[in-house]
Amino acid sequence: MTAPGPPGTRNGSGPAAPAPWTEGLELTGEQRAAQAGFADFAARVVAPYADRWDREERLPGEVVRALADSGHLGAVVPADQGGSGLDAVTFGLLNEALGHACSSVRSLLTVHSMVARAVLRWGSRALRDRWLPALARGTAVGAFALTEPEAGSDVAGLRATAEETSGGYRLTGGKRWITCGQFADVFLVFARCPGGPAAFLVERDTPGCTVEPVTGMLGTRAAMTGHVDLDGCEVPAEALVGRVGFGLNAVAADALETGRYSVAWGSAGLGRACVEAAARHAATRRQFDRPLAQHQLVQRLLTEMAVGTGAARLMCLRAGRLLGSRDPQAVEAVWAAKYAAARSAFRAAADAVQVHGAHGCGPDSPVQRLLRDAKVMEIIEGTTEIQQTVIAQSVVRELAGPAKGPVPSENRGAHDDAR
Repeated sequence: MTAPGPPGTRNGSGPAAPAPWTEGLELTGEQRAAQAGFADFAARVVAPYADRWDREERLPGEVVRALADSGHLGAVVPADQGGSGLDAVTFGLLNEALGHACSSVRSLLTVHSMVARAVLRWGSRALRDRWLPALARGTAVGAFALTEPEAGSDVAGLRATAEETSGGYRLTGGKRWITCGQFADVFLVFARCPGGPAAFLVERDTPGCTVEPVTGMLGTRAAMTGHVDLDGCEVPAEALVGRVGFGLNAVAADALETGRYSVAWGSAGLGRACVEAAARHAATRRQFDRPLAQHQLVQRLLTEMAVGTGAARLMCLRAGRLLGSRDPQAVEAVWAAKYAAARSAFRAAADAVQVHGAHGCGPDSPVQRLLRDAKVMEIIEGTTEIQQTVIAQSVVRELAGPAKGPVPSENRGAHDDAR
């Protein structure tokens, strides 16, 4: 697949590289080179087709293959396991580039990386040897299956069960809003055992595992969301990821941090796409004998969009650096980055539609797609409200000592694993 515009442009109509007002991120030479490569890939392989994929509600196999061939699906897998082994900041830049072009494609990278991360950190040697090379090469696509009808933000409501058998485990339960569920080859499934929550790798073709396609999603429509049902689905003992009892506080929490960080950078990229679209329209659209860009209220919208998106990128960069140095503050930084980036992306998308007026409301308008996708960013990987609770508690602990009261479960929201 090739784009109609020259390399380095977004569908031939705008820059794929960061705009001047977002430069100055103090990246290394290798990170800048990687950033340019990611922008070129997104501009050629993803951006020209994003609107069509959104309308068709599907990602073609070619783009999945292109992500695999470029090494992007192996971003979090070490080189000695066949992956790209990207550092945290570079992984973020990849998500930004894909989020700028198409949030559905970035969603694929997010959930696939979450599964790869879980296998890498918590899987047995046999599990790592079997699955990491396949996940890195893209011969197997992973999906994250945590959310249930009664367990969204509150994972304490997890009802799927895993019954131990003579040869392994028998899983029963339903998972909802599973990103890439319609075509994933393996699911990271969370269920309750008598000894506590546990995580399992479940292959798609395992008897008892069925997938129901979900269509008409508000946003990220091309991510091919599905509901996964497990009806006495038997898996071998080797499918256990980590230990029984480690499922939520260890495996899920660690994977969700990867997902939250991915969505944060993807939201920053989405916000940048909104700013670019609004600026181009404001510069060319004339009202009352002058371009929209010369109207003061439109200038206010453009200013808020640009500054908010630029600030979100800086927070994402800080989170990436803290993750890279394994700083204890990295967890809070990732939460803050996702919160800021998702909120600024939605505001930028809403303002971009406002700048476009009726043109932005049409079924073929790219900014309409951006608005729908941006709303999803405020729900997945921790709803805005859950994040406000967690971040506020972190602030209080740091500045005023522990606060009394229950701490909400670590999860991502009602739309949960449409990611």
